Amino acid sequence: MLTVRAPATSANLGSGFDVFGLALDAPADVVRVERAAETTIELTGAGSQYIPEDPAKNTAGVVAQELDAPARILIDKGVRPASGLGSSAASAAGAAVALNALYDRGLSDEELVRVAAEGEAVVSGAAHADNVAPAIFGGFTVARGDGVTHVDASLPLVVCLPDIVVSTRDARRVVPDSVAMDDVVETVGSAATLAIGMARDDPSLVGRGLHESVVTPRRAELVTGYDAARAAALDAGATGVTISGAGPGVLAVCRTHEGRRHVAGAMVEAFDAAGVDARAYQTAVGDGARLFR
Repeated sequence: MLTVRAPATSANLGSGFDVFGLALDAPADVVRVERAAETTIELTGAGSQYIPEDPAKNTAGVVAQELDAPARILIDKGVRPASGLGSSAASAAGAAVALNALYDRGLSDEELVRVAAEGEAVVSGAAHADNVAPAIFGGFTVARGDGVTHVDASLPLVVCLPDIVVSTRDARRVVPDSVAMDDVVETVGSAATLAIGMARDDPSLVGRGLHESVVTPRRAELVTGYDAARAAALDAGATGVTISGAGPGVLAVCRTHEGRRHVAGAMVEAFDAAGVDARAYQTAVGDGARLFR
């Protein structure tokens, strides 16, 4: 049996809608695979009772089918479903890396991203790579139709997860069909700032680059307490705050690893004041899925 640790991820990062992604040091899924005559899925961990074990409806099961690699797949969920932290992507990426090794397929990371994205499609309805790319490559990724660009980074982060659910469908529904040119220019500027900040490991630039005024404000309306948590994080020293993926997770960039404790506490307290339970992960930009034999 082979074991892979597959990280949570944060997609969009404000200004990089459906393009930017970031691997997180924590939390993570643990995916174990062994050869079998047919694929089966067994699930434990956070929110596992809400995830289908039918391989045709599970991201890891679809990956096994794409690779023609039937297996017994055991997934211990560290990444809660419907969190905005790439839960389904973690399972898909973990399965792709594990089954690639188990069956000695010899696929590259970029090829594994395409396979894992097909697994994501069973959940999201489309083969988006913004979460599976960082889950496999690690670090900061830019996923386009023509491939993935990747840079390592080591920024300190806080992810605060309120105890509410935002469906991907609702999060997609509030995205506008058209955007004013002024908003396009602002978003491009933020995205460029964020990308340079990642390349430089500069938390100030990355924090500034999270800002955009098209998607995030609309999704914020779906996350009770978001505005208060964002303000509290900035007051506590965060350089920037945005919704992680479709939400409800909230991502804050910190100046130092030591400063994460203050930001995490401030965000949890702000959600609590809004009547929402929440937990915070003091984390950082992390590695992609890793194999342990």
